[in-house]
This record gives sequence, structure tokens and C-alpha cells, in this order.
Amino acid sequence: MQWEFFQSNHEGALIDKIAALADAKFDGLVFNPGAFTHTSVALRDALAGAGLRTVEVHISNIYRREEFRHHSYTAAVSQAVITGLGFEGYHAAVRFLLKA
Repeated sequence: MQWEFFQSNHEGALIDKIAALADAKFDGLVFNPGAFTHTSVALRDALAGAGLRTVEVHISNIYRREEFRHHSYTAAVSQAVITGLGFEGYHAAVRFLLKA
């Protein structure tokens, strides 16, 4: 099993990393797109094209926040979405990917 951690506030860097993970044949991705969740068709397309088993994670419950945060462009191309579990959401995502 191989783990790689990456964080960026730049949409293009995230898109490049998703493509690199797909090229390197990674099996899965735990992904918190932050505010890009609600705005980035480009990230959605990168995830769709990568073919990675993806779990979208949000620390806060996006459905208890402002109305504009209730829509996720990336959810439709993710195998699962975990929202509102705090940092435990990352643990749940890893457990899911290990079982899948």
C-alpha cells in the first residue's frame, strides 16, 4: 500500500495532481476540494477522466451551511461523499477505499 499526501489552494495544481495519480495507477483518492466543490467544473472533469475511485470528504456538513454550498460538482464523479464528520471523515474514507 502506498500513500501520498498533497494539499494546494490552486485549482490547476489539484488538476495536475489528479492526472499524475491516474498516470501512476493509484487505486483511490480521498479528496477534499474545499470551496472548489461548489465552483469547479474543471476539477469534476479531471476526476471523471482520471478513473480513480474517489471519496469526497468535507470536514463540515455542507448542507448545514449557506445554500450555495449545497451543490457539489465533484460528488457525481465520486464513489462516496462524506460530510460533517470532522476529521473522522478522512478515516472513514480510507476505510471505505480499503474495503472496496
